Amino acid sequence: MEPLPLELPADTVQRVASELRCPPTDERVALRLDEEDKLKHFKEYFYIPKVQELPPIDLSLVKKDENAIYFSGNSLGLQPKTVKPYLEEELDKWAKMGVFGHQTGKLPWITADEKVAGFMTDIVGANEKEIVLMNALTVNLHLLLLSFFKPTPTRYKILLEAKAFPSDHYAVESQLQLHGLDIEKSMRIIKPREGEEIWRTEDILEVIEKEGDSIAVVLFSGVHFYTGQLFNIPAITKAGQAKGCFVGFDLAHAVGNVELHLHDWGVDFACWCSYKYLNAGAGGIGGAFVHEKHIHTIKPQLVGWFGHELSTRFKMDNKLQLIPGATGFRISNPPILLMCSLYASLEIFKKATMKALRRKSILLTGYLEYMIKHYYGKDKGGTKKPVVNIITPSCIEDRGCQLTLTFSCPIDYIFQELEKRGVVCDKRDPDGLRVAPVPFYNSFHDVYKFINHLTSAVDAVERKCGSVV
Repeated sequence: MEPLPLELPADTVQRVASELRCPPTDERVALRLDEEDKLKHFKEYFYIPKVQELPPIDLSLVKKDENAIYFSGNSLGLQPKTVKPYLEEELDKWAKMGVFGHQTGKLPWITADEKVAGFMTDIVGANEKEIVLMNALTVNLHLLLLSFFKPTPTRYKILLEAKAFPSDHYAVESQLQLHGLDIEKSMRIIKPREGEEIWRTEDILEVIEKEGDSIAVVLFSGVHFYTGQLFNIPAITKAGQAKGCFVGFDLAHAVGNVELHLHDWGVDFACWCSYKYLNAGAGGIGGAFVHEKHIHTIKPQLVGWFGHELSTRFKMDNKLQLIPGATGFRISNPPILLMCSLYASLEIFKKATMKALRRKSILLTGYLEYMIKHYYGKDKGGTKKPVVNIITPSCIEDRGCQLTLTFSCPIDYIFQELEKRGVVCDKRDPDGLRVAPVPFYNSFHDVYKFINHLTSAVDAVERKCGSVV
């Protein structure tokens, strides 16, 4: 989907170590990588939690004034420092001029979403008419499926990956029920091969080829929330459309994480949230994409006043003039306070660029992978150390910044010990620890310190549980 860098992460780590004449696992390698990082100053644009503020912390194990190792941007991104002043600016506008805030200021309330959406074009690879900011992800998914899922007696299935995020699964179930369809027959779920965690692209394409004539919509994640696998969006899109299917994606874990080219790939529709890699805060405004090729053929099934053209909206004649493109799916006016948070983050994205962020992310996560494999890889099984398995694909084209780890020792204890030491990551059932170094505000030295904390956590668990190998 995107060209490989000239040098793979492991080769970069070894090259730097050779230049420094030290082992690749030496702290000096992390510090040198940080020195050479052209994006390192962007960390100053965000608030980094202090370990002393974290509820699970054990102050006897940390220096309380230190920053946390925050590897949970895949769950909730950190707060940009401009969020608070931007919110205060709008609250001040409301206090001082009331209703006139709809037409004045940096973000006029009546059109704020359209201005902010303009900052999304490079992030999702689309033009402005294909993007709308509204609602939350699952609400947008429902609105899109109402328009794109039109089952017939012969084409009535929705194809999605097994263990899709629960909200997607529930949305698909309810859409099928809405049409009076049998869920067992109409919800086509594709699993990885027996004994494997990752979906093979050829298996997905084979199902589409064999069953595509009965599939109305192909709906996949961009990046799977649990495994961290980046699906081959252009290949799935091309295969689905070749069989007459509409193809859409939930980009919750992909947007702001990997480079996207939704327009060029020909994706029919997509939706995303903004509180993960887009750093817009919990419950941040959602986004949706509708390809411009559908501008005259796909219409929203539920409409509202803010889907009406602004030029005639206030005529109040109840004669709908629907805005062409994705904005026509907008039902209500934009929530200005949510727009402020997203705007603050997207300004930083514009300065950094997705291309540069992705380049750093590949090396940052590659360095994390290198260190984990060095200390806890399966080839260490002859030692008494526990094994840490990375279920996320090793190919950098098949993942974003997240690595999902499983352990040969009790993961609940590992997670607790990491939290005590100021490491913020998360645990997802059945047994995955999700670790996501984000290129905006995480450093190579953060990765180095994480490995040290992981070693300390594993040692503590071994003492508690005895031998774990």
